Amino acid sequence: MIDFKQIINSTDLYNFHSHTQFCDGRDEMENFVISAINKGFKHLGFTPHSPIPFHSPCNIAEDKVAEYFSEFNRLKQKYGDKIALYRSFEIDYINEWGPANDYFKNIDLDYRIGSVHFIPSFADEGIFVDIDGSPDAFKRKMFEHFFNDIEGVVISFYTQTIKMIEAGNFDIIGHFDKIGFNASCFKPGIENEKWYDDLVKETFDAIMDCKYWIEINTKAYVNNNRFFPNIKYWKWLVDYNAPVLFNSDVHFPELINAGREEAMELYRKMQL
Repeated sequence: MIDFKQIINSTDLYNFHSHTQFCDGRDEMENFVISAINKGFKHLGFTPHSPIPFHSPCNIAEDKVAEYFSEFNRLKQKYGDKIALYRSFEIDYINEWGPANDYFKNIDLDYRIGSVHFIPSFADEGIFVDIDGSPDAFKRKMFEHFFNDIEGVVISFYTQTIKMIEAGNFDIIGHFDKIGFNASCFKPGIENEKWYDDLVKETFDAIMDCKYWIEINTKAYVNNNRFFPNIKYWKWLVDYNAPVLFNSDVHFPELINAGREEAMELYRKMQL
């Protein structure tokens, strides 16, 4: 188990959330390592979107896992004197398939991120739909799979998230309010509605009860001025002294540090 606390208490640059050619990342693993070293990083974790029980262009195929591990081992041997590399997955929770599934319990990983990207379709029983992606794609999926029921979609997302939290077997919860961005594009102001805030608070309380690390995810900061969780919820992180990591959820090597310094500075100011 990685001692995240020791790492964040040092001055070392780190990022524990990255996506490469093995899922929906846009470059080779080695180029992420080189970029991280050039920018002064001392810790880099690889977290391809995990295998799931159906085809998804954004997730690593199960038959590619051995290749991913082999490439990881090669890079660790080649660059291990310059940067600490970690082998992980961002594991999708899809009911019985998730971090607590035996498949992931039996894989040797340095840590595990648990995330929700898929929720059950309202229109087609047994189908799970990716509610991440662009607002335009989300709008289309809302019509095709969810009868444009945005409240139902939001409730389903947080219900899946709490189920994942309770099932356990992960270390970091990824972007736990990710639905907020697309939901707000679909229905502006939804994140200011009391029922929405109540759902987020219930999810946050469940995270704290189980003592998971919470990432402040900076991927959307550069293009959308957005963090996950939403900055308005950071007061809970501060008040509860939550264990927090700042991850860029990087898909392009040059963005390894995108938004992280801004997020850390904002967080420090809140702690004063």
